[in-house]
Amino acid sequence: MARTELEPRSCLRDGSWTRLKGTGHSGQTVRSQRGLLAPDSMGEGSRRQRGPRGPPSLGRGHGVGKPAGTGGQGPRRQEGRSREGAIRMVKRSCPSCGPELGVEEKKGKGNPISIQLFPPELVEHIISFLPVRDLVALGQTCRYFHEVCDAEGVWRRICRRLSPRLRDQGSGVRPWKRAAILNYTKGLYFQAFGGRRRCLSKSVAPLLAHGYRRFLPTKDHVFILDYVGTLFFLKNALVSTLGQMQWKRACRYVVLCRGAKDFASDPRCDTVYRKYLYVLATREQQEVVGTTSSRACDCVEVYLQSSGQRVFKMTFHHSMTFKQIVLVGQETQRALLLLTEEGKIYSLVVNETQLDQPRSYTVQLALRKVSHYLPHLRVACMTSNQSSTLYVTDQGGVYFEVHTPGVYRDLFGTLQAFDPLDQQMPLALSLPAKILFCALGYNHLGLVDEFGRIFMQGNNRYGQLGTGDKMDRGEPTQVRYLQRPITLWCGLNHSLVLSQSSEFSKELLGCGCGAGGRLPGWPKGSASFVKLQVKVPLCACALCATRECLYILSSHDIEQHTPYRDLPASRVVGIPEPSLGTGAPQDPGGTAQACEEYLSQIHSCHTLQDRMEKMKEIVGWMPLMAAQKDFFWEALDMLQKAEGGGGGVGPPASET
Repeated sequence: MARTELEPRSCLRDGSWTRLKGTGHSGQTVRSQRGLLAPDSMGEGSRRQRGPRGPPSLGRGHGVGKPAGTGGQGPRRQEGRSREGAIRMVKRSCPSCGPELGVEEKKGKGNPISIQLFPPELVEHIISFLPVRDLVALGQTCRYFHEVCDAEGVWRRICRRLSPRLRDQGSGVRPWKRAAILNYTKGLYFQAFGGRRRCLSKSVAPLLAHGYRRFLPTKDHVFILDYVGTLFFLKNALVSTLGQMQWKRACRYVVLCRGAKDFASDPRCDTVYRKYLYVLATREQQEVVGTTSSRACDCVEVYLQSSGQRVFKMTFHHSMTFKQIVLVGQETQRALLLLTEEGKIYSLVVNETQLDQPRSYTVQLALRKVSHYLPHLRVACMTSNQSSTLYVTDQGGVYFEVHTPGVYRDLFGTLQAFDPLDQQMPLALSLPAKILFCALGYNHLGLVDEFGRIFMQGNNRYGQLGTGDKMDRGEPTQVRYLQRPITLWCGLNHSLVLSQSSEFSKELLGCGCGAGGRLPGWPKGSASFVKLQVKVPLCACALCATRECLYILSSHDIEQHTPYRDLPASRVVGIPEPSLGTGAPQDPGGTAQACEEYLSQIHSCHTLQDRMEKMKEIVGWMPLMAAQKDFFWEALDMLQKAEGGGGGVGPPASET
């Protein structure tokens, strides 16, 4: 039988032509696992065999055959031998719909073979050996392969191959497919701001981890929580590379604890202050001392981030179950905020400077004022920094706690409603739509609503709000040229946004202070969100930045999708409407006036280099598409390098 190679083509239902490469003689019928491949008499063009054809000889393929002239087949066989390996056009039967109708069967050639005749278990077993990327591509060819590739049996074998030590596939509608994709896409990437190497590096991947749900970098190490509640401790260490000792980040790992729900550390952006790690976990506790009966109770365990040693533990009553923990305040008055399953907030205060002392004491768990004075509110999530806390309810409302007058002035522009004697009283933010998630920096914040719009508020000294200027905002202000972000992060004086640039790529945008390399590619910073020179992983879902490094978490959960809605046409602001009288377009957004202001700003620059830098900022301010902004930025970079002699951006040259 001749050996064939099929080119990857979609299986069409209209009987389309498919290319084959044959290594046998032209007179043989070529078959494959994907169905019957017609004989050469169905060939097309210059490769069609003409004339009568006799039975094949016993010595075919070995140089032995009937003499020329026997049955008029000698010249035909010589021609067939000279065409070994030629590419022929044949008609193929679709594996999902069987053979093509209307094709007369040749006498003695047998019946067509469909892949549906094979047992489904055999097909699933064969397909399960494909890589995940090829399996997804094969499932997009036709309906039959889509059903086969989407079977839970296939994903169960793939999951066992990717994570042989995984005991439980988890929960959900498609547990095995979800588990396989979680383990296939998991990864932690980091890029150091200093040094020569300016590319993403991947950390060590724990074999026991079932996907990555959350991560937190500390002073020396990184902690990762997976989807089954295992908390991993990724250590920095000295590693020998080609005979040289190098200090590498997150190159070794150990299991810190199991049964974890959430964890937190010092909320400040500087990891130097993150000495302890607070872990919210579930543990089995004995009901009565001396008996074997036990019940699950929530507790908070405190670990040293440097060594992973547990130094403190507090256990709660079994009737109280929590799902999130955040910290706020100084070390001596560290407040732990705990969010219950019912949406209530409880708090307790500890002194971190005394945690390493071996003693036992009782702390008081009190209801927070946001839940005490507003009992009808159900908090969905919360975030905090050193001196403020942000609550998001299940209805999309946002409430604020600010504990210092300086941060209050930066966020709201006034001290009129600040009460230093009642710092826990929540303050409601006025917003036009339901808020899905938020980010909180030192003195500025970001909000994303159900329509994918980004709102920024607070101090804008370094342009960290991304509004195109450096004016503070005392109320949420929309960033109109950014929509539908994947995640948003706010730091000390800069902000980062992870967005989907196309169907198969993502990009990282940033604004604010660029000192220390925290905005790669923009050392002078930017007052608007600009594309950073970072190669973002395809399945990136979360990010975080410290003083030394940028971290990106990669993981894809098929059951979690951001439920963005389309903005109604009546609420779209800034779209010009045609005039009823003349049909001339209006300019309600003041585009012409804004362009005149941009030209005046460019004219005020004294050197050509300054004008190009100002033009880059203006391109970021303008409501252009991402591809258009990239084009203008690349063009300006080329002109800037050419003006500087091709050696990059040099010192400002005199204006010509």
